[in-house]
Amino acid sequence: MAEEGDSSQEKTEEASPRKIEKAREEGQVPRSRDLTTTFVLMLAICGIWMTADFIGKKIVGITSESFVLTRSEIFDVNTMIAHLAQAIYQGLLSITPLMIALLIASIVGPIALGGWNFSNKAIQPKLSRMDPLAGLKRMFSIKSLVELFKSILKVLVILATTFALLNFFSQAIFRINDEDVENAIIHSLDISLIATLILAAVTIAIAMVDVPIQIFEYNKKLKMSRQDQKDEYKETEGKPEVKGRVRQLQREIAQRRMMANVPDADVIITNPTHFSVALKYDPETMETPILLAKGGDHMALKIREIAKAHNIDVLESPALARSIYYTTEVDDGIPEGLFMAVAQVLAYIFQLRAYRKGKGQRPTYPRNLPIPKDMQYDK
Repeated sequence: MAEEGDSSQEKTEEASPRKIEKAREEGQVPRSRDLTTTFVLMLAICGIWMTADFIGKKIVGITSESFVLTRSEIFDVNTMIAHLAQAIYQGLLSITPLMIALLIASIVGPIALGGWNFSNKAIQPKLSRMDPLAGLKRMFSIKSLVELFKSILKVLVILATTFALLNFFSQAIFRINDEDVENAIIHSLDISLIATLILAAVTIAIAMVDVPIQIFEYNKKLKMSRQDQKDEYKETEGKPEVKGRVRQLQREIAQRRMMANVPDADVIITNPTHFSVALKYDPETMETPILLAKGGDHMALKIREIAKAHNIDVLESPALARSIYYTTEVDDGIPEGLFMAVAQVLAYIFQLRAYRKGKGQRPTYPRNLPIPKDMQYDK
């Protein structure tokens, strides 16, 4: 038994849709920082490539306007402040397209894996996070050490790539000093573009390794045991005793609603002891007679009591009562096969009401009602 209990706690089952949904509600979604870094670098490259000429010309213009000044402008404080403000404006204008690209990258990068998810629970303060012992335990856990090793490895790879790039472009960088301002700026932007492209390629390789790892860790964290699945099923579907109680309450509510309709009936047809059905028909608003209520045994007796209290006619017709009880649901119309039999009963009831008001002769009680064989029930 102990072994069975232990094995049932092994988290070997894939996470259910409900558990994944609850995890998202708590802010738990797979994320990859390396994927975000890759997005930022890639869009930065695209931004630099598309705006290199624009930025270069703006910088050349700022340089010309800032360093080619007359003597009077140099000694005029207001003019120098105006030059500074203009330089700042032009500088911000030159990098605005690039900043927009980086803003898009900072939004798209984090949601590229796991999608958009906003959780109130994730931002709520938790006292457990303030526990220093729990914090130390997390810091020196195996998971933290693995993450530290991965971070060091990524930094070393990027540093090695950066040093290799600096070594490769060192001569070109030194030659920039011998170029004129415009060519030097454009040349430096070209070098930056190529270097960034190579660094992005490195981060793409890192992201291709990190993304599967993050997905694996996320799925592993959400794995469920057999007992977890049973508990979730009980929580979602409800415990059998609770479901039984709910069904019982639903039946009681339906029965009370059905009994409330009995006073509106035109006639009650009985078995006479085992079944009772309540019918209503309004030629102006109804195409067919409607079954307002039905019941057997105790419920049948209750229907007759309500009918008696409201002076509703009760007719004994065992065959017709059984047929209506078994073939018709509450609030539904009478089946076509029973139209003739029910019509004779209703005609008798309407004629009986007229007779009681002193109009016409007393009607004859309907017997041998026409009920199709396939709608006849012995019990």
